[in-house]
Amino acid sequence: MRNSNILAKIAQGRVALATTLHLVDPSLYELVALLGFDGIWMDMEHHGYSVETAANLMRAARVGRGADIIARPGKGEFMRMARMLEAGATGIMYPRCDGADEAREVVRWAKFAPIGQRGFDGSSGDAPYCTLPIAQYITQANLQTFVLIQIEDPRALAEAEAIAAVPGVDMIMLGPADFSVLTGIPGKFDDPSIESAIQSIAQAARNTGKNWASTCGSVQQARRMIDLGCRLILYGADIVMVKNGLEEIRRAFARELNIQFAGMPDFDRDGSAGKK
Repeated sequence: MRNSNILAKIAQGRVALATTLHLVDPSLYELVALLGFDGIWMDMEHHGYSVETAANLMRAARVGRGADIIARPGKGEFMRMARMLEAGATGIMYPRCDGADEAREVVRWAKFAPIGQRGFDGSSGDAPYCTLPIAQYITQANLQTFVLIQIEDPRALAEAEAIAAVPGVDMIMLGPADFSVLTGIPGKFDDPSIESAIQSIAQAARNTGKNWASTCGSVQQARRMIDLGCRLILYGADIVMVKNGLEEIRRAFARELNIQFAGMPDFDRDGSAGKK
């Protein structure tokens, strides 16, 4: 079984970096792995593709330099979560966790005994394909896969330390987007309540000896998270990179050649929106 890049770096006191891929082209997964990223966040909470498709994307990442796959199921999708692991996910990012009892249920499905009660099947990509003795495989799986619990509801934030303390929970993190929506400040990531929530996550991790992860919108924000003790940075997304690139093309051609695009305001030569 392949060792986790993310867990290896964290064990050495280093910072791991992952990015998000929403598009389902295997070459993207292969490219990110070839470029040496430690992990890829695969979001199956909000996307409709199948576990079969996910397995092929994970396979593409292994063809590269083997970036970890951090797979996020939907809340309560425990059986689907187990299949993600069997397909080759290195970590499970579990969303909308309400408290320690739910975190224990995640561990029960994600870890083999004696830590949890994950069901055994050695025929899939994580075993891989019946090539490891059962005892060796389950030992390595417990060591080289991780459970990352997302705290997104303000009520769950009060349970952050209890969640982090659950045996088998490796990391916790704030889900800032949903947290902002549920607290009535959608998208206001500079609101003091978001900073307070991050501090609570960091403190809960310190108090329990666990690690924590964070999404980041800039290198400067990542540096601040690292200074607070964060050891897994989740930065960027393919759909955002494509969108930003296309918008830059629109701006440049509108500014330099006065070419207009459907649904786009007129632009002055400096690129700012102008009056018709």
